[in-house]
Amino acid sequence: MIYLAILIASGFLLAAFAVEHLDRRSGVPSVIVMIALGVVAEPLLRPVGVVDEELKSMVPIAGAIGLVLVVLEGALDIELRRERIKLAATAFAEAVMAFLLCTAVFALIAVHALGMNYLQGVLLATPFAVMSSTIAIPSSHFLEERTREFVIYESSVSDIFGVLVFIALLDSDGTLRGFLTGLAGGGLLSLVLAFVCSVALLAVSTRTDAHVRYIPLLAGLFALYATGELLHLSPLIMVLLFGLMLNNRQALDHVPILGRASQRVSATTVGEFKVLVQELTFAVRGFFFFLLGYSTNLSDFAVARSWLATAIILAVIYGVRRLLLRVIDRRLASALTWIAPRGLVTVLLYLEASQKLHVVPYLDGTVRLVVIASATILALSRRVAESGAARVPAP
Repeated sequence: MIYLAILIASGFLLAAFAVEHLDRRSGVPSVIVMIALGVVAEPLLRPVGVVDEELKSMVPIAGAIGLVLVVLEGALDIELRRERIKLAATAFAEAVMAFLLCTAVFALIAVHALGMNYLQGVLLATPFAVMSSTIAIPSSHFLEERTREFVIYESSVSDIFGVLVFIALLDSDGTLRGFLTGLAGGGLLSLVLAFVCSVALLAVSTRTDAHVRYIPLLAGLFALYATGELLHLSPLIMVLLFGLMLNNRQALDHVPILGRASQRVSATTVGEFKVLVQELTFAVRGFFFFLLGYSTNLSDFAVARSWLATAIILAVIYGVRRLLLRVIDRRLASALTWIAPRGLVTVLLYLEASQKLHVVPYLDGTVRLVVIASATILALSRRVAESGAARVPAP
């Protein structure tokens, strides 16, 4: 069984590499292929003794690890410059407004169609309103630099804000005051702790004399992330802030204490760390979507209501996005309207919400269909852009 497990793991990594290569070459979404591989693998692995429940229980674990790595990878690609402040502010505003509008529409639908109260409706709506950085960031390489940075900022903010709102809803006493208190308190505390922890991690990264330095750094990052989640904070802020600090060391030169620490971090160290994060992100992201496919019940796709709910959700997502982008900057609308994937965070939050609420069974199929359909739409828009049919200037 040991060698069979090694063989399966090795085969999975090779298959994931081939799928990633296929995605870059042909535009076939790697997310869809990995989910399909998981669906096909389930009946093949069952006869050889692979326990379904053990693998399915790893979906939220792989998702949490993948989320941290993807946000960190995106932050390590961002260069902070004074002329980028407007871009970051625009992305922040778009992400928050899109999230709030989508949540409001989805919640109203849940209240009237599913008979939920408003708190339950908002809780169920939140997962579908969050844009997935795990899909958006890796899929944005075809965009111009500034437009890609907009996607990184926007998707990261959407993840962080969505998780923060979801946690505040879970911890609220059912009143608006309780929710707002939890949101403001959690957000402020998350921001303060994120800065302190990021400084500590930056100091650890300066210990370049050690032979093993990246694994302890990642272990500390994941430990702080898990602690933040246990305290019902939003530790993704810390992940984003640490990545920005590490990749923009020159901006810290004039900051007391931080300036001295940042000067000890060499470009070689950051480059090697980036490569490690990219490799790990590739493996964990592929593993998550494979497990998602493995845990999928195909009978969920045979329910007409799953498809109807999917169509409504997608119409709201892209309608709201198109409207906001045209208001904020018309040049962005044609480039980014169709880049609004749902993925890892949507699945994780939905799994959490389904444990708190009595959701209708067909929504299990809906959440997977939304992930697959939004990834397909993104891939098609990329094909159109790369073929030259849509040349869009950077914002």
